[in-house]
Amino acid sequence: MCTSVFQIGQQDGSHVLARTMDWPRLGAEPVFVPRKFHWHSVYDDKEYVSKYAVLGSGGQHKRRIDVSDGVNEHGLVVQKLTFTNGSELTEEPTDGRVHLAPFELSYYLLANFKSVNEIIDHIEEIELMADKHSLMKYGHSELHFAAADKTGRIVVIEPVTHPIEVIENPLGIVTNSNHFERQISRLEKYVEFTPAFENGTVPLNAPRVTTGSYSGKMTPPGSYSPGSRFVRAAYLKERIDLPSNEDEAFDNCWHILDSVNVPKSLDHRPTFSVYRAAACCESRSYYYQTYHQKSVTKITLDDEMIQQNHPIFFDIDDKLDFKIVK
Repeated sequence: MCTSVFQIGQQDGSHVLARTMDWPRLGAEPVFVPRKFHWHSVYDDKEYVSKYAVLGSGGQHKRRIDVSDGVNEHGLVVQKLTFTNGSELTEEPTDGRVHLAPFELSYYLLANFKSVNEIIDHIEEIELMADKHSLMKYGHSELHFAAADKTGRIVVIEPVTHPIEVIENPLGIVTNSNHFERQISRLEKYVEFTPAFENGTVPLNAPRVTTGSYSGKMTPPGSYSPGSRFVRAAYLKERIDLPSNEDEAFDNCWHILDSVNVPKSLDHRPTFSVYRAAACCESRSYYYQTYHQKSVTKITLDDEMIQQNHPIFFDIDDKLDFKIVK
């Protein structure tokens, strides 16, 4: 369970992609991974060497690195989100392809590509593998991915076909349900799409894809199911005031995510929003807030950090913090 939201600053042109991470426990903290970082896939222990520096959330596990979401030095932002009964993983590897465990794709994309267009150009080279022949068993890992860059292009990457499918997403919302087009179709009960959206001709950086007319439409549902969160986030994203700059774009994302942030209720569901994060393509700033924190940590992948040659792990306390006024 996760929700992803995209916002565009109308004056400074900033692009901010944010998400909740819904999981049974907090297992990822901010991490910087340098250029030329050597890591091994859990599928076949093949070694890879990263091209680009990355800042995001994740951790290092023996000889591999795991990044759930982040931004690289070229402003590409990628997130991985859980996926409900949708993944079609490859069982028999094809010679000459890159073979990865599904959860390794987010870091692989960030470490190797500068833009969404580059991802699309190379996606056929990648196979997400079932664990039939893997050196370490990891089960049927159900994930899909969101990616955005400085051009304003945003896509959903779904391993539902061979090769992996890439879907344009000018709506800028992703949750966990499979068949993205089906989620869009269901949304028509709550909003009225523009003709450009209906025709697949939405220009890059269009701030909204609905007409603003809600007459006769249904009210968004209030549950935390993937479908309900998709509708609620999209509905609010289309109605919230447009942001002017990065700060306002981040603020908008946080307010929209407030509506889908899953509270801890272990007697009723195993997962909750253990953290939420956002990244800006232009400034390469990364925003991170754990479940218990009320302040937001901001880290920037600046030129000085990019020159570092070793990973940096940022220790963030998941606890309440108060501003005391006397």
